[in-house]
Amino acid sequence: MTLRSVVTALGLAAALALAGCTTGSEGTGPANQIFTSEYGSVTDAGYTIPAVPISQIDKRYHRQIVNYRTAEKPGTIIVDTPKRFLYYVLPGGKAVRYGIGVGREGFAWEGDAYIAWKQPWPKWTPPKEMVERQPKLKKYAEDGQPGGLNNPLGARALYLFNEDGQDTLFRLHGTPEWKSIGTAASSGCIRLMNQDIIDLYERVRPGRSAKVIVKQ
Repeated sequence: MTLRSVVTALGLAAALALAGCTTGSEGTGPANQIFTSEYGSVTDAGYTIPAVPISQIDKRYHRQIVNYRTAEKPGTIIVDTPKRFLYYVLPGGKAVRYGIGVGREGFAWEGDAYIAWKQPWPKWTPPKEMVERQPKLKKYAEDGQPGGLNNPLGARALYLFNEDGQDTLFRLHGTPEWKSIGTAASSGCIRLMNQDIIDLYERVRPGRSAKVIVKQ
């Protein structure tokens, strides 16, 4: 083998090694474990959640385990609003990554919080400001909209409180509107496909250790 061949071979080997060391936190690299098959119909608490036509959603927004370097402890949730990803930090430099829908301009929120409590099939009560913008929601202003397949909070909701123990009024929640994943369409909350919020819900243990970081 000539010297040029040796150098070329070494360069190729180095390139392949570097390719195998990418974090995979943004794309759908070969090392990622992708759960594309997990979006079928689900029966839960008497409700039948429809299957998501997952082939119509960019694969980077499918639930997957990715390499993710962070100084935050396992169990921390990090929301990358610009990239439309939510990470649930795992041990060993890994995270579960979910595709999300985020708040449209003027409704976004950022900061640190914790999950104070969580609720399956939650009731939704629109804020006063939302009722003023959308008078048709007035019927839900007092008693709220009962949980169900058409409820804006979907199958699960995680409630974010600040360090003073006050409700931020922002939620991580499900949505029947799967087409909104990867977009900025909500009134500020972070929405996930119902199949994904159920998965995240099972991982989270409410309390001050259930830290949430929302980045804009």
